[in-house]
Amino acid sequence: MTTFKEKMRLWPQFTLREALLIGFCATFVIITRAGLRLHLHLPGHVMLFTMFFYLLARGCVPKIGSAALVGLLASLASLVLGMGMPGMVFVKYLLPALVIEAALLLFPSSLEGMLACAAVGLIAATSRALVSSGVEWLMGLEEEIILSKALFIAVANGIFGGLGALAVPSVLRVLRKNGLIESTGKR
Repeated sequence: MTTFKEKMRLWPQFTLREALLIGFCATFVIITRAGLRLHLHLPGHVMLFTMFFYLLARGCVPKIGSAALVGLLASLASLVLGMGMPGMVFVKYLLPALVIEAALLLFPSSLEGMLACAAVGLIAATSRALVSSGVEWLMGLEEEIILSKALFIAVANGIFGGLGALAVPSVLRVLRKNGLIESTGKR
């Protein structure tokens, strides 16, 4: 006979509460992306909120795959809303999420310190420059143009991704202090 707690699991590893939190973060990634379609003439400014919500989801749901699930849900929602080309949308949202997952597998306490969290956000946001560079390479553009544009996009994404990640440790600390998420000792 299954218990109530087992019935409340969406997948074997996520409870309903955790799945709702992951869905909340994915929704806010899409809302901020749609809201920031303003022409601010700042490349990479969308990565500020994207990295914040990816890392916040991974910090609130400290299980392998939570950031990747946020990326998957955000890419599906973006596809449904027509916010990009079908193949590229998945890579655009999933690649930074998978980089976050890999970084937190190697360094699990990266979400505790501000500099370590900013480094994870910077690396994950920088990886997104590979997406546009791959498309330009497939189109046959000159390598000099591809490299210069990729470097510029990587730096801009990295700066905004690192800034967005800086807020995550303090938000997680406040959530733990108020008992809204488990403290690090109870994991």
